[in-house]
Amino acid sequence: MTHPTASPRAVAPSAAERAYRYLKRAILEQVHPGGSLISEGEIAEAAGVSRTPVREALLRLEAEGLVALYPKRGALIRPVSAREIADVIEARRLVELHAAERVWPRRAELKADLARWLTEMRRAHAAGDVTALMAADRAFHATVVEAAGNEILAELYHRLRDRQLRMGEASFRLSPGWAEVALTEHAGQLAALDGEDPQAWLDAVGAHIDNAATVFRTLR
Repeated sequence: MTHPTASPRAVAPSAAERAYRYLKRAILEQVHPGGSLISEGEIAEAAGVSRTPVREALLRLEAEGLVALYPKRGALIRPVSAREIADVIEARRLVELHAAERVWPRRAELKADLARWLTEMRRAHAAGDVTALMAADRAFHATVVEAAGNEILAELYHRLRDRQLRMGEASFRLSPGWAEVALTEHAGQLAALDGEDPQAWLDAVGAHIDNAATVFRTLR
């Protein structure tokens, strides 16, 4: 008699991984805003781990450019700099506008996916869930990039994810009215896909990126 093969149990994350996930999420969600100094003890208590794995987590976050370590004092959450904002916006324009041009011939199939993410954005906004709103916003943009079919550009775009999430979370939390504007602009992009003018679609994508840049700059 044969027995079904047992499914392997999920491996629980290590203490260092738990500390890393906790602090990274706290940074991206602005629980610890840029410029704040936090101690290893605070992180250890909040994440439910000892200080040793916290040190490992902080080294990873330092390598990612999210914190600066100060021995015996703790970790400084790096503020978003003007240079970082400019670099991210430039990269977004290069990748997203190229992708938008490439996907135009397949706009009919793309629109259904984008409409789903816009619905998620509206639902999150109505619920006051900024984190879910930001995640759906990023997914909306990533869907366009992935549909263009260039895996290298898609990978590059995903590497910007953490930086975009950090800026986006701050913009939605600290700039009243930006969420409503962003929802309107995403709806405008969908409307452009219904038309026959590819330039109107490209203009809608580019204008949204430029408006986001203006909001990001006010966060400094």
